[in-house]
Amino acid sequence: MEENRCKFWLPKKNRFCANSPLNDSQFCGNHKPRSIEQWIPCPIDPSHSVLKENLESHVKRCPLLKQAQSLSLQPFYQKGINAGKEEEEEDNVSSEMKRSAVYSMTVTQFCKLINKIESVHASTCKDIWESYKVPEACSMWIKREVDRKLPFQEKHVAQQASILGNLEDFGVIKSSVGSKEADSQGFCSDDSNFVHAVVEFGAGRGYLTQMLADCYGFDRVFLVERKSYKLKADRSLRQKESLILERLRIDIEDLNLNAVESLRGIPYLAIGKHLCGPATDLTLRCCLSEQCNQGSVQDCRSNANLKGLAIATCCHHLCQWKHYTNRKFMSDLGITKGQFHAMTWFTSWAVDADHSSDLPDITDCSLQLQSIYYSEEKQCFGDMHGVEDVVRNMKPVERAVLGFKCKQIIDVGRMMWAKEHGLDTQLVKYVPSGISPENHLLLARHAKCL
Repeated sequence: MEENRCKFWLPKKNRFCANSPLNDSQFCGNHKPRSIEQWIPCPIDPSHSVLKENLESHVKRCPLLKQAQSLSLQPFYQKGINAGKEEEEEDNVSSEMKRSAVYSMTVTQFCKLINKIESVHASTCKDIWESYKVPEACSMWIKREVDRKLPFQEKHVAQQASILGNLEDFGVIKSSVGSKEADSQGFCSDDSNFVHAVVEFGAGRGYLTQMLADCYGFDRVFLVERKSYKLKADRSLRQKESLILERLRIDIEDLNLNAVESLRGIPYLAIGKHLCGPATDLTLRCCLSEQCNQGSVQDCRSNANLKGLAIATCCHHLCQWKHYTNRKFMSDLGITKGQFHAMTWFTSWAVDADHSSDLPDITDCSLQLQSIYYSEEKQCFGDMHGVEDVVRNMKPVERAVLGFKCKQIIDVGRMMWAKEHGLDTQLVKYVPSGISPENHLLLARHAKCL
């Protein structure tokens, strides 16, 4: 009887699988070993994979098929509208591919790349400062004077409050607390510039918008998220009598924001907390149409209903050259596509380190990094053989600092792109790295908000 069973051992049940094996194998269909190459992304939703041999039948019964068909009929759905233009079609470059490319460099090439990163960072990342905010308007959340059913994690509340505090300090939003002082400082008090709606990109459960609505009184909310979540803020937001909530279940890459009927002509604020990898670039394109590149900066300023923007960037190791907004910025600095992908791989080192306490300031750590470099005329890194050995022998703090520098260069390029599109911009560290090493906040506002 055992001979007619699948040979896959089930350790929790302490027995072999009871299914019958396939004719050409010792295993059943569920447990037959398969190589990675046999799995391909589902064409309906690439977030899950399917075996090549099952692709045809899977497409007909994919649970996301009806959702995809319904989405394609929406006026705001436009496939790949925010993806960016690439001369040649190319697939995403995986982390494994990036690592292989780095390890295939010669030690000399690796040294030159590190030196280039050091030089570029020193020349472009001078105006990034700490801006940790705890606005008075958010005191009800800080003191936990909110619905007890809402999830409360101190580190997330601190991040959300600082994002909103930086927006207030930047003059994009105003609270009823100290509003007279705000007007005297020249913030946007003209009704034509008043922000009437908020669009949260990569909204997840929507608790950043929940805090914004609770503390600053927004009455029209749009939540953009491609996934479905349980235990989300929608229920408590809908209980607000004066608030209108609309959730758009769509990938940011395919969202034509100008075609959202209920948002058309309404001044809005765009926000996003921890927009992973290219999602930040997709969001920037979604809010700032590529058509602006064809006109003057003045046309961009008068054309957009976007009044302000706050994006907490995240997961730079997932960034892709084909989606990155400011490839010209990188090219002008002499950074190629391959070097850009190497930099994105380095960024993962920034979050690998121990952040129980803040890392030393980046300018101080640069000396530690420089101590392992030698001039190009000498052999880099002594007797080490290959880049993999070099990386293995770098101290964690050295790798972390290099990762942070690459993250800052990538985000500065995004900030410059928004500035070229007629916005006033800032890039700040909005929380200590001990709260979150993903602590870069890109702020922008309409140029008339002066």
